[in-house]
Amino acid sequence: MRGRDIGQRGQHLTSRGGGLLPSSAGPLTLCPLFSSFPGSTSHSLRYFYTAVSEPGQGLPQFIDVGYVDDQQIIQYDSDTKEYLPRVPWMRKAEKEDPQYWHKQTQIAQGNQLAFRVSLQNLQNRYNQSRGIHTYQLMYGCELSSDGRKGGHHQYSYDGRDFIAFDKETLTWTAADTGAQVTKRKWDPDLAWNQGRKAYLEEICIEWLQRYLEYGNETLLRTGERGEGRGVQWGNYDGLETLVCQVHGFYPQEIEANWVKDGKVWQEGTLRGLVAPNSDGTYYLLLSVQIDPEERERFRCRVEHDSLEKPLDVAWEKEPGERQGGEGGEPVMLGSGGSQRGGNPFLSGSLQRWLKRMSRRRPAFKS
Repeated sequence: MRGRDIGQRGQHLTSRGGGLLPSSAGPLTLCPLFSSFPGSTSHSLRYFYTAVSEPGQGLPQFIDVGYVDDQQIIQYDSDTKEYLPRVPWMRKAEKEDPQYWHKQTQIAQGNQLAFRVSLQNLQNRYNQSRGIHTYQLMYGCELSSDGRKGGHHQYSYDGRDFIAFDKETLTWTAADTGAQVTKRKWDPDLAWNQGRKAYLEEICIEWLQRYLEYGNETLLRTGERGEGRGVQWGNYDGLETLVCQVHGFYPQEIEANWVKDGKVWQEGTLRGLVAPNSDGTYYLLLSVQIDPEERERFRCRVEHDSLEKPLDVAWEKEPGERQGGEGGEPVMLGSGGSQRGGNPFLSGSLQRWLKRMSRRRPAFKS
C-alpha cells in the first residue's frame, strides 16, 4: 500500500493491512473496533497512524499501531524509531522473513516523514500556526465467518473526519471545504485508487489470514461461554433499573436485548459497549428502566456463538438493595471466563455508571 501527502504529490509506503489512536499515544481519540458484520463472527486487521504538531512527554510526534481484532500486534513511534511486536506470536513473522522488522521500520520511518509534511500542509491550509494539531489515518480490512469482506481507509484532522476512500466508486469523500482541495487531487488518480481497492479487498485480507495463523491459539478460539445475570438495581423516581451483566464470553460478537413478554423492548434501554476483560474475554452491560409492577415480565435475552439457542436470563435482587421478595443465584451461560458472582470492580463501576445515567435521562412510564 502507498499513501500520499496532503499538500503535494509525495508518498509514504507500507506493505501491511490496517485501525483511531490508542490510549498509549496520549489524550487523543481511540476509535472503537466495531464489527461491520453484526450477527456474524468476524476478524479484522487495522492500522492507526497519528502525527502530532507539538509532541510532549509520552506523546510522540508520530505513532503507528496495528491491531488484529482487539489485540495490538505492533507499534512504531518517533521516540523509539523501531517497528516492534506487541504480542509474542508476531515473532513468527521473522521466521518467514528475517528482514521483516527491518523492512517495516523503514516503511514506518517513511510514513513518519510524509505525515509530518502533510500535517504542516494542513495547518497552512486552515491558517493554524499555533497550538496542538493532529493528523490521523485509519485503514484496514475485515473478514466474516461467512466470507464477506470489508475495508476502509479514512483520514481525520484534529479529531474530525477529513477525507475517506469509497472503494466502490474509487473516489474520495471530503468532510469539509479544506478536504475538497485534497479530493480534487486524489480523485483523478485512477491507478492509485484501484490499487487502494485491491489492497483493502485482497492484500489486507491475505495479511489478516496470515496473522490469524500466527496467533491462532488466542485469536481463533471459539465458543468460550461466560456468565450472565440480571440484577435489580435501585429505585429512581418510582422506576426500577434492571441491569443485564454478561461477562467472560468469547468471541466478541454477541446480541443481548431486554425482552418484555418475549418481545424485544427498546424503550428506556441503555446499552454499554462490548468491552474486553484482562483475560481476553469480553463483557457487556445492558440496563432498562421499568415500572416495578412489571418487573416479572422482563428477561435479558442473550445470543452468542457458544449457545445452541438464545438464552433468557432472569433478574435477581442485588444484595442489600431492597428487602423482601425472592433473591436468586446468577444464571450461568456456561463455564469459563469470570468467576461466579462477577467482578467486584465491575459492580462498583456499574453503580457509578447507572447513577450518572439516571441524572441525564428523563423518567418514563411504559
